[in-house]
Amino acid sequence: MQLIDRLMASIPGTAARERRDAFNLAARLAAEIKEKRGLLVELKQQTDNLTRKDIASWRQAWQAAINHEQPARGRLLDLYGDVIIDLHLSGCIAQRKGKTLQKPFVLVAANGKEDDKARAIFEREWFRDFVDLALDAPYWGHSLVQLGDVVNRGGDLAFSRVELVPRKHVVPEYGVITVEEGDDWEKGIPYREGDLAAWCVEVGKPRDLGLLLKCAPQSLSKKNMLAYWDTFGEIFGMPIRVGKTMSRDTRDIARVQEMLAGMGAAAWGLFPEGTDIEIKETTRGDAFNVYDRRVERCNSEISKGILGQTMTIDNGSSLSQSETHLDILDNICRADATMIRYIVNDRLIPLMITHGFPLRGVTFDWDEAAGYTPAEQREIERLLLQQYDIDPAYFTNKYKIPITGKKTGLDFFE
Repeated sequence: MQLIDRLMASIPGTAARERRDAFNLAARLAAEIKEKRGLLVELKQQTDNLTRKDIASWRQAWQAAINHEQPARGRLLDLYGDVIIDLHLSGCIAQRKGKTLQKPFVLVAANGKEDDKARAIFEREWFRDFVDLALDAPYWGHSLVQLGDVVNRGGDLAFSRVELVPRKHVVPEYGVITVEEGDDWEKGIPYREGDLAAWCVEVGKPRDLGLLLKCAPQSLSKKNMLAYWDTFGEIFGMPIRVGKTMSRDTRDIARVQEMLAGMGAAAWGLFPEGTDIEIKETTRGDAFNVYDRRVERCNSEISKGILGQTMTIDNGSSLSQSETHLDILDNICRADATMIRYIVNDRLIPLMITHGFPLRGVTFDWDEAAGYTPAEQREIERLLLQQYDIDPAYFTNKYKIPITGKKTGLDFFE
């Protein structure tokens, strides 16, 4: 209303209708500012293209996306949407993301101590959604995360929602959002500066096309091989029923056809004299090696692309090899966690401070101690108790066991 009052006051002495028009104009301007502030731009979204994709369409979409002057990711994003439903690919992504999403975190104040009040702000659904969307960036190449209005939830400030700006409307190469898919980027709305910059967080590199670019050929080949296998099964999977008759009567021929078409379990038929029924079994037995082995190779290649190894999601052959592969996955997931820590500290927390969140001097970090195995935790606690006096409240809070005093004459850590 302050903006409207200022605009109204700037038009003194005008007629009533002119003042009403000015009021309407001011209302529209105020609505537009509020709309931009929340990044609620009316994007004209279109239904994704689900036409059949192949390696040729992948290469053409890739070429369009790397166009330096007019980058167009639309066809490539359609292709990504087609391959992301691959169960093995989605399973690999879920395994990798899950390792980070389940990690406990801490908020550390400027004095180096954990800040429980700051942690309570982040222990909300909106932050989990934010991390989930941010972890998608390595696969798609880029994610623009939109933050909702600031609301009060149980005494703590929070964002009302966290959403992904539709990727087809984002041109990360030039930092703009287009109202329609495929619009010239010069007509777009900048999101790295101005009103929108305060309500969105960018994750990923501007010209990165993501890991799905590398996985797409394998997923497309796998989908086609499965379709070919289905066709093979229709042609050679069932025995062929052959009926021979000497009758020239069209009614007899029609009856034979009807009987053959209706043959199922416990089938029987009453055929004209001179009719022979023969079952032709297929002799083609190489379908498994032709199709299943190719599908298996596609799956292993996808595992290497997303997880860096195969044994944590495919079959392993030995314990030592599986432990090595698990170490590789841990290194990749540790890199994902580091990426999230940088984004939260360098982009999200400064943005939250501008919106009134009490987070000055607070730093986000992962609670690595919670990731120790029980044996590792016992050894660490043993070493600490041998060298230092530990506050009993540590064990009380950790194990939920009240400690009333020290037991004399016993040392459980000897």
